[in-house]
Amino acid sequence: MPIGAHATAEETVEFKHTLTAHHPELPPVYSTPDMIRLMETAAFLALQPHCDDGEIEVGNAVNIEQRAASRVGSHRMAEPVLESFDGRFYTIRVAARDDVQEIGRGSVNRAVVSVSKFLDKMKIK
Repeated sequence: MPIGAHATAEETVEFKHTLTAHHPELPPVYSTPDMIRLMETAAFLALQPHCDDGEIEVGNAVNIEQRAASRVGSHRMAEPVLESFDGRFYTIRVAARDDVQEIGRGSVNRAVVSVSKFLDKMKIK
């Protein structure tokens, strides 16, 4: 995988992405778990084209900070960049923005696995 590999993932915030959807007492703003989901999706999109047939990459660590709230109807974009590889794990720097500002940033780690081996291990469990 080439260092610097990148992609984007985008979505418009819907009610199902808000804190209120998770708990009615909370405000109707974009939830941190949904932001992390978008960042992980973007990281997947950056690395997957570089995997061999029969391989996928999966997440194994997340270090993200939410920096600002976003409302329903606003547009979200996550942008990952492959930063490093340590022999097994890829570290991807990722940032998320809305229409106005950066709303989150951090890093995610991913590892390449054989789909068939991965599914075989799941059968054993």
